[in-house]
Amino acid sequence: MMLDKVKLEAVVKTYLRAAAAAVVALYLADPNQPVKNYLAAGLAAVAGPVLKALDSKSTEFGRGSK
Repeated sequence: MMLDKVKLEAVVKTYLRAAAAAVVALYLADPNQPVKNYLAAGLAAVAGPVLKALDSKSTEFGRGSK
C-alpha cells in the first residue's frame, strides 16, 4: 500500500493526536511525572496502531489492505 501525501499527513496527525491525548491524560492524573514518563506514554499510545499498520496480515488497514 502506497500512501499519497494527503493520506500520510492524515495518518501522522492521527498518531500525534493519540500521543498527545495519552500525554495529557498522564499529566492530568499526576503532573509531577518525570519527562521520560510522558515520552513513554506518547510512544505507548501509537505503538499498537503502528504495529498493526506494519502487519501484512491485517486487512483493515496498513500493509495488507487494498
